[in-house]
Order: sequence, then structure tokens, then C-alpha cells
Amino acid sequence: MSENTLYDKVWDRHEVTELPTGQTQLFVGLHLIHEVTSPQAFGMLKERDLDVAYPGRTYATVDHIVPTADQSRPYSDDAAEEMMSELEENVRAANIDFADPTTGRQGIVHVVGPEQGLTQPGMTIVCGDSHTATHGAFGALAFGIGTSQIRDVLATGCVAMEKQKVRRIEVTGELDDGVTPKDVILQVIRKLGTDGGVGYVYEYGGEAIEDMDMAGRMSICNMSIEGGARAGYVNPDETTYEYLEGRDRVPDGEEFEELKRYWESIASDADAEYDDVVEIDGDALEPTVTWGTTPGQGIGISEEIPAPEDLPADKQDSARAAQEHMDVEPGDTMAGYPIDVAFLGSCTNARLPDLREAAEVVKGHEVHDSVRAMVVPGSQRVKAAAEAEGLDEVFEDAGFDWRGAGCSMCLGMNEDQLVGDERCASSSNRNFVGRQGSKDGRTVLMSPPMVAAAAITGEVTDVRELERFEEVRA
Repeated sequence: MSENTLYDKVWDRHEVTELPTGQTQLFVGLHLIHEVTSPQAFGMLKERDLDVAYPGRTYATVDHIVPTADQSRPYSDDAAEEMMSELEENVRAANIDFADPTTGRQGIVHVVGPEQGLTQPGMTIVCGDSHTATHGAFGALAFGIGTSQIRDVLATGCVAMEKQKVRRIEVTGELDDGVTPKDVILQVIRKLGTDGGVGYVYEYGGEAIEDMDMAGRMSICNMSIEGGARAGYVNPDETTYEYLEGRDRVPDGEEFEELKRYWESIASDADAEYDDVVEIDGDALEPTVTWGTTPGQGIGISEEIPAPEDLPADKQDSARAAQEHMDVEPGDTMAGYPIDVAFLGSCTNARLPDLREAAEVVKGHEVHDSVRAMVVPGSQRVKAAAEAEGLDEVFEDAGFDWRGAGCSMCLGMNEDQLVGDERCASSSNRNFVGRQGSKDGRTVLMSPPMVAAAAITGEVTDVRELERFEEVRA
């Protein structure tokens, strides 16, 4: 097993005891909750007449069902209004801090945690959402948990878990212009498979990772779960500390310096031992998109869609089904694949740097006549910051719909959904059949700049070939 990695150090510091099941009882430093997975857990507490053990370590927001066009109450969707009302009642009774839409702090749970300084290195973080791995970008151990585990954390401040192996993913070299962290993680999942990370947590490192800003690292860690890993993380460094300094929940002055010394101590040692090491050549990567119905079915924009018979035997049937659903042919590239919808958003790619990158591509262009395009910022603070920079005007002048904060079309739990067999260029994290609200809808995952390029041209396009992007690079 691994030794002296960040995972080992943080795990050991939070271990309470070994349970009779062989699992570890792990103390939880931060419990993030939202409106979809917490109501049942609160109901279980009420049935047992139990209180929330650590309300100060619990933080709530609303993201999955909140409308992004009109957030006036009551919501037009009765189920959404019921979930919102239940969350409001539960957090009020438990004295839990709640970032509701009236606070200016509301947003996707994996965006608001980091931007408010709740997420810090060396923490154990859980949430009833699979993409909790996002917070690992800060050198935290962050896990998605189920409803019964949410109950346990609310009641005890602990969660029962099995320790995993650690795989180091070394991304070497320097990413080319137009190649983003989203392209890196899509290539990692392509190489290792959607189940390649089962039994592992992923530690990301190497020159390409170290050069990324925190938004990029969050995108990488966010999609670790799509590769089957239990979590993903990046060792904290100066980029991490610079991001955190001055955030709402981060101490300042000498207390910050003391924290920083601790954060430095929990990073993986230079001679740490890993259960596996995988190397990705960052110099060789190009913009990457999916051709199928899983995040692992991806290719570089210049590559040909594979023939099912050329894939491993256990992947052939799913490839045939995916190609039929997506209406693509082996031997073709995804360049030129027509789209009807362009979605910029999700906990993967809806932070301010993501919107800036997309706006640079959009500036001076118009959305194609055949495309409906929307931008959904990851939080109210992201939205306000983007508007302060005039990014909303760039998008709206081009023909994008500028929305309020929320999960939106990533999973289609509100009114933002695909209709019929629409094809969507999406900056989200999953392209499963029916994921965006229509069982016939077709989703192509890509980076924010690539979504912007597709919105302009009406088809999947290599962003590096757009005139505007060439000007920016020059």
C-alpha cells in the first residue's frame, strides 16, 4: 500500500477507530449539503430524535433544482419548491449556515465551497454529490456519499469508509495553446477507462498540473469520479495558498502563516510510495471531445472515431450502441458534427476563468442561427464578478442567454433541458443517455473554449482554427 502520500497523512489524522466491518470511522471536517440528497437524511434524524452534531462544520446551498431564468418564489416547478422549502426548514431548525439565493452566496456546492474558503488543504470533506472530488484540488480528501452516510455525518460528524490505493497520475510537459485541463482529464479517463480508478484515489502531479490555476485543478479533480476513482487530489502549493489568502473563511495574519506551514507538511513526501504510477504526455495533447455516451469515449479533435471491432472485446457492444445513439461513423472525426445547443456551465467548468476563456473566443462573433446557447455561472459571486468585467455583455452581444447560478443543463433537473434529439456541445461532466433531460438528446463533452467555438460555427470545431483565437494567441 501507499506510504507518506497526502492521502495517507490526512487519512491517518482523521481516523477515529477501526470498525468491526473493517472500515475506518473517519472524522469529517466539512459537510456540504444541498436540496436533493439531504431531506431524507434529515428525516431519518427526526425519526430517531437526533440533532445535528456539528452544525458549524455543515454548510448548505441550493443548486440542482434552482431555476436559472426566474428565481422568484414559489418556483413554478412544484417538486423544486417542495425541496427548497424542506431544505430551508431543516437548516433553520439545525442552525446551519445556508447560502440561499437571497444571500448573494448561492451557487453550485462545489463552486461556493472553494470560493468562500470553506475548502482548505488537509481537510476531509463530504457531500451527497459524486463530484465532491472537486475539492481535492486544494489537497483535501473529498468524497461523495449516499443518503444514509449523510445521516451518519449529520448525527456523528463521522463517516465509515474503506481506505483506497493511491495512483499517481503524472502529466508532464506543457499544454499547447487551446488545450485545457478539461482536455487533460478527458484523456486520462480515455486512457484508464471509466472503471480504471475503482479501488483508487488519484493524485495528480507533474509540470502541466503544477502550471494550472486552481480552476483548472478543480476541473481535473472534479471528473476523477468519471474515471471510477473514489477521489482525486493535487498537493497544495503556492498557487493554492495565493488562492485561499483573503477568502471569507480563511484566517489572516500569523494564523494564516501557521495554517500554511501545516498545509505544507501534509503534502506527499518526495519519496512517497504509490500503488501505481501513470504518465500522460501533456505536450502531445490536443482539444478533446467525446464521440459516445460515456466520458471515456473521447478523442482528440483531429482523431478518427474508432471502429468498435478495434476496441477491447468488453467495450465493443457499448461502442456500437453509443455510435448509433450519437449518429456518428467510425473513421470520421468529430470536427463538423452539427450542434443545436451550447451549454457553458456545471461544477466542472463554470468558474470565472472558464467564462473568461470562453468570452475570449466569443468576442466579435455571433451565435450560429441554428444554435441556442446559454451561460450559467457557477455561483452568484462568479456571476457578479463576470458582470463587473463585462463578460455578460460579450456573451449577450453574441446571442448567448446569460442565466442565474445553478447546475442547470448539466443534469436537467430544472427547466434547462434538451428537447427531443437535440445535440449539445457541453462543458459539463457527463454525457450519459438522458443526462440532460431528453432520452434522445445527444451530448458532446468539451472545454469551455470549444463550447464557445461550437456555438459560433454551429458544429464541433477546433477552437485553434478560429480567427479570433488565432489573434489572441498572437
